[in-house]
Amino acid sequence: MADEQLSAASIWTEKYRPLEWDQIVGQKPVVERLRAFVAAGRLPHLLFAGPPGCGKSTAALVLAHKLFGQHWRANFLETNASDERGIATIRVKIKDFARTRAVAGPFKLIFLDEADALTAEAQAALRRIMETYASSCRFCLSVNYSNRIIPAIQSRCATLRFRALTTNDIAARLTSIAQHEGLDITEAGLNAICEQAEGDMRKAINILQAAASVSKSVTDSAVYAVAAAARPEEIRNMLEAALAGKLHEARKLLLELLLGRGMSGEDIIRSINREAWTLDVSDKVRARILSLTGEYGWRVDAGGEPSIQISALLAQLALLE
Repeated sequence: MADEQLSAASIWTEKYRPLEWDQIVGQKPVVERLRAFVAAGRLPHLLFAGPPGCGKSTAALVLAHKLFGQHWRANFLETNASDERGIATIRVKIKDFARTRAVAGPFKLIFLDEADALTAEAQAALRRIMETYASSCRFCLSVNYSNRIIPAIQSRCATLRFRALTTNDIAARLTSIAQHEGLDITEAGLNAICEQAEGDMRKAINILQAAASVSKSVTDSAVYAVAAAARPEEIRNMLEAALAGKLHEARKLLLELLLGRGMSGEDIIRSINREAWTLDVSDKVRARILSLTGEYGWRVDAGGEPSIQISALLAQLALLE
């Protein structure tokens, strides 16, 4: 039996491949702080705040590898708070893991992904557990919106803010993936993916995979097709028609996007907001367009019928002088 356990341990050690800091791209200030924590052998509770797809979960995994080495699985618990957001999860699953002794280390690490989805009651229970088991366990909370975490938890954490990935960061990774997968990706296709991803690496890779399933040559046409997105010039033509008073033409273009292409109202609103900055208009008119976009975007988000609300937005643009 002892020989079997030794053999299993040897296999586990052989399979272990540590993650490295350079796998966290575009977050140099965050990496420097995490390196300092590991070097000092001390770690506070952490709050990772930033947009989706920028490397927060990867940073937590790399941190666990650096702190615990081959024993990282025994000392690391990852849970998605959007799936397990109730107080029962905190009082049972999280508490049971936090109260046990770490394996070959001074403390354990619990990673709560999407912690801003936790209910207020669950956050209150979590605050108490963080306080009670601070000597044996550290918490790392990952959020998109840090203001949704109660102040009592925020004050107990060192906040590390992640930024959205740059176009260069995303393009470099997509180019590497394309080379390894034998894909031919055009410059226009690469730019289209980066535009649609908006700093989210996960979204960028998903779009690339979807486009590659259609053809080995990834072009901008393939990207816009699989992403169900409008080309920038299509949105710009619609806005220019509305500003010129050609309301019927503008609405025809809108219905083609909504009904013919199946785009969502939210996506069209976001595209209008993005293209408003490229229009050849005065700053006063641009400011009015952006203001109207925010107002009608809120209406669509609140449940308004997209075709009616965006048509009303175009009508407001046609009235601008």
